[in-house]
Amino acid sequence: MLNTRTNRLFDLAWQTPESLKIRCHTIGGARVIDAGAEHSGSLAAGLLLAKLCLADCAEVTVSPHLSSCKTDFTGSTDFTGSNADIVVQTDSPLVACLGAQYAGWPVSSGDYFAMASGPMRAIRGREEVLLHLALTESSDVAVGVLESETLPGAEVIELIASECGLATNQLAIAVAPSTSIAGSVQVVARSIETAMHKLHALEFDVRTIVSAIGTAPLPPPAKRGKTVKGIGRTNDAILYGGRVTLWVDTDDEAVEAVIAKVPSSSSKDYGRPFADVFKDYGYDFYQVDPMLFSPAVVAIHNLRSGRSWQEGRLDLAVMRQSFLS
Repeated sequence: MLNTRTNRLFDLAWQTPESLKIRCHTIGGARVIDAGAEHSGSLAAGLLLAKLCLADCAEVTVSPHLSSCKTDFTGSTDFTGSNADIVVQTDSPLVACLGAQYAGWPVSSGDYFAMASGPMRAIRGREEVLLHLALTESSDVAVGVLESETLPGAEVIELIASECGLATNQLAIAVAPSTSIAGSVQVVARSIETAMHKLHALEFDVRTIVSAIGTAPLPPPAKRGKTVKGIGRTNDAILYGGRVTLWVDTDDEAVEAVIAKVPSSSSKDYGRPFADVFKDYGYDFYQVDPMLFSPAVVAIHNLRSGRSWQEGRLDLAVMRQSFLS
């Protein structure tokens, strides 16, 4: 049970808020963790949020490599604004990334809007990807993460509970915006998820993906209140700096049919900072070319045949423009 498993992780955080620099609230009967909306949050809180999104079915770490810098033999670097990567690895990519992490639930009530992630989506069970891949579940607790600048009010809690068919006191919700440290970490931790969702959209059987590892640079957070810039930087980290490796067990022909289309560079909207693209579409995610939302570089190793493929490229110039502007 994804939600039961994830709730144990939520419980641990609820009991030790000081070490994570989070604040715990009860709103409308639900337990709500503020990891960056009104409270400071932290890197550790970001790793917590990422693991909650992934239903605690993946390892998430911060790596100090300079993977977003180009180093020549003289030792000089082409700095993009990030000296750290968020690394995600999982041997349960289907349930972790598509069953839980994918931000497929837009929560809207009055003036409040948030993108919802986490295993509570599997309880709600209304998204095409969940139904098609039989990733729904029943549970007496629902755990999720809201990407938002503000904490939800009681009416939002009631809406989420109603859509999950639960009472409000059965909800465990964490909140952080992309302009916070924790929010930046949890969004950048979506490198594998974007590859998985792109492959599903290309009609590749994602159930054949056995294991996965992904990295993406952690950008500097945008100034509080600059939500579009925050969304732009975190998306650009994956679109232009994300690298994902997948291990699959399938026919070579299935990989060859899609591999060239998986990286973000296959999209007509590729090549500019995401904030600029987003503005052109009236800040409507659903108008942006869905083929854009994927890592910069994707490698696939086929366990059945022993063959490997890699497509895509990093774009340091776009990352520098996004992260340092």
